[in-house]
Amino acid sequence: MKIIVPMAGRGTRLRPHTLTTPKPLIPIAGKPVVQRLMEDIVKICGQKVEEIAYVIGDFGKEVEKMLVDVAERLGAKGSIYYQDQPLGTAHAILCAAPSLSGPVVIAFADTLFRADFVLDSSLDGVIWTKRVENPRQFGVVKKDENGFITEFVEKPEHFVSDEAIIGIYFFKDGEYLKQELQYLIDNDIKDKGEYQLTNAMENMKNKGSKFKTGTVIEWMDCGNKNVVLETNMKILDFVKNEEQLVSADSAIENSTVIEPCFIGAGAKIVNSKIGPYVSVGEGTTVENSELTQTIVGQNTVIKNVNLTNSMIGNKVFFNGNYREVSIGDYSTLE
Repeated sequence: MKIIVPMAGRGTRLRPHTLTTPKPLIPIAGKPVVQRLMEDIVKICGQKVEEIAYVIGDFGKEVEKMLVDVAERLGAKGSIYYQDQPLGTAHAILCAAPSLSGPVVIAFADTLFRADFVLDSSLDGVIWTKRVENPRQFGVVKKDENGFITEFVEKPEHFVSDEAIIGIYFFKDGEYLKQELQYLIDNDIKDKGEYQLTNAMENMKNKGSKFKTGTVIEWMDCGNKNVVLETNMKILDFVKNEEQLVSADSAIENSTVIEPCFIGAGAKIVNSKIGPYVSVGEGTTVENSELTQTIVGQNTVIKNVNLTNSMIGNKVFFNGNYREVSIGDYSTLE
């Protein structure tokens, strides 16, 4: 089994945080989005994952090393590929063409999920889905009475189905998928101006491939500040009995921590009240402050603030009296 992770997008809706940190590396309950996603997919696969291949932009060698480390911690080889132009989902996957062989999972790294099924790898393909209120924003599927997918539609203008594709897919034959993706490129077949994975899946279905859905319990976006904070809150609730969220190497002095919260190694909480739903990165100091539903990056100093619904980046110095903020890396407020 291999996992292909297209993640070259710029994450413009999450600026200023994504000016210095790629969106899939934004921390959720102390772990980057892409790490949590990979951990969950490995559980769902029910078998050994041999390789995790990332398709990225120009993120720098430090980020590339971190991604390879995530793969290796899960017992897989980490590979790096590059997408220089945003030409669509099919193009992004095809950038990892050398790794498209055997059974593969495709996972776009801007979403998290919770599910309670194990992948049936005997099927030609499994498409992760969730019912949504406004399906026009998503690719959707239609199914027959036996649960097999009969149609893939990318962002339908008129109602087709409310079962949205969340961006995670299994294909039994990665080589076959590669051929269908290449066919789109070679023949310049686009939908809404881009090469779409849904077109390749529609072609595969028409040639006899059988696809079913894997329905998730929870689908969490990481697209903008407010939904990232909501996702952080949900993940903290999900993992509070599974993970050690408060590091033994942190220091909590004359302070109250209302769980669930994540407090990283070397963090220092002094004369403060934090929580619920706060994540504090490694090496960060919070002093004389109250924080709720907030994410604070690494090696940041927070003093004399009362904040909620906020995101604060890495290596920030923040001493003030603001009610709600979204501060990128290397900022100073005094």
